[in-house]
Amino acid sequence: MSVIVWAIILAEVSFWVVILLGLVFRYVFNRKKMGFFFLALTPVIDLFLLIVTAFDLLNGGTATRAHAIAAIYLGVSVAFGKSMIRWADERFLYYVKKQGEKPERKTGFSYARHSLKGSFQHLFAYVIGTGFLISLIYLVDDPARTSVFFSTLKVWAAILLIDFVISISYFIWPRERRAS
Repeated sequence: MSVIVWAIILAEVSFWVVILLGLVFRYVFNRKKMGFFFLALTPVIDLFLLIVTAFDLLNGGTATRAHAIAAIYLGVSVAFGKSMIRWADERFLYYVKKQGEKPERKTGFSYARHSLKGSFQHLFAYVIGTGFLISLIYLVDDPARTSVFFSTLKVWAAILLIDFVISISYFIWPRERRAS
């Protein structure tokens, strides 16, 4: 496996480790500032991945799907990071600390709005990832070494469009409540 693949794996594992540590310090040890410190490390992880990816390409590496996935990871992490932390926070509080309300499964119009919000977050992730890829294309200045980025952007744009279509479909065919 390439250095970039390992960097992506390390970034993803680190992301969830710092979130877990942040939640443990916040709720188990009642050390809110220490918990915040760990939760605030998530952008540092993104920065690490950004530097490793750029360094590899600027030192003569040829862009691969792994480099493109690093850009996708970066965009998704920035766009969805806060909501992923909130999601983990609510579940940790309810399932581990036995406090708060049980996270409710959304249905109907509420689910449709939630899904559409996620699609707009996906659009934000796309803008961030695209900006990173275009910056790398410009900095490397060798279309032969960065051609994979263009095909990645096309596929990601198609996935983004499908995401919006699915989200809009929930307004037409709402998600129904499961029988208990």
